[in-house]
Amino acid sequence: MANPNFIDYVKFCSRSGKGGAGAVSMRREKHVPKGGPDGGNGGRGGNIILRGNTQLWTLLHLKYKKHVIADAGAPGAGARSSGADGKDVILEVPLGTVAKDAETGEVRFEITEEGEEKILTQGGRGGLGNANFKTSTNQTPRYAQPGEDGIEEWIILELKLLADVGLVGFPNAGKSTLLSVVSAAKPEIADYAFTTLTPNLGVIPYRDHKSFVMADIPGIIEGAAAGKGLGTRFLRHIERNSILLFMIPADSKDVKKEYEILINELKEYNPELLDKNRLLAITKADLLDEELMEELKVEIPKELPYVFISSLTQFNIDQLKDMIWKALTA
Repeated sequence: MANPNFIDYVKFCSRSGKGGAGAVSMRREKHVPKGGPDGGNGGRGGNIILRGNTQLWTLLHLKYKKHVIADAGAPGAGARSSGADGKDVILEVPLGTVAKDAETGEVRFEITEEGEEKILTQGGRGGLGNANFKTSTNQTPRYAQPGEDGIEEWIILELKLLADVGLVGFPNAGKSTLLSVVSAAKPEIADYAFTTLTPNLGVIPYRDHKSFVMADIPGIIEGAAAGKGLGTRFLRHIERNSILLFMIPADSKDVKKEYEILINELKEYNPELLDKNRLLAITKADLLDEELMEELKVEIPKELPYVFISSLTQFNIDQLKDMIWKALTA
């Protein structure tokens, strides 16, 4: 079953606070005749803010939050007293969260760093009090500005996992098995297609206390860009990967054709994905002897770095890490 705790898409109504109204007030003090206007400004309405948090890896905590509402600003008062600003609402989100306008699909921004804060919905400005409108020809203005209305809009948050390496392959190519072998991640593994229904992340230890992050993406099939299988729902998670590691099993009928199908599906989804560094791992190499390996090498596209591996026997796992690290630091 899919992990119900992995939520990478939420939609909610975001409403910022209304600005407080400016005050109309005249100074009234003993021995101060004709004190003049002293109305203060209204406070700013509360903002809706997104903040990056490395302790989060899913949008689950926002799944049932259909309305996010910030407080209004307080009105101004006499003696040039400004109203208090409305309290901001801060939503903690995992790194790689993209904010979009639900109606237009326009991307607003992306949160990529710990503690990074960006205003999602701006609060209304507070109105100016009558003290701001005093002039030589109008020394007792008896009007002030109302507060600016807040903004109400529907927002979509999408999570794009931030990983150094994204695993790309057909179902049962050995992606989850590899991740379980080289990291502490525990993805579901079985001998049927679409075992992985949600992305998994793993931190891969490397030499001299170095490490990199690997993302296991649910399997792609031919026609995924048109909605077949799991479609393109999870392909967004490899848009932020530095390297794409294509994984094709040694018992594939045609390695070259399978690679071309995967490339085509990525191209249909987002042509920019083809600009990323690509590596190839021929999995289940424990099924091959030297002669079969030589035959398969002929099918591999030229100038594509590759390695034969077996997660079961740990064959060439270190060489795979070396190849990935070399590509990451190139």
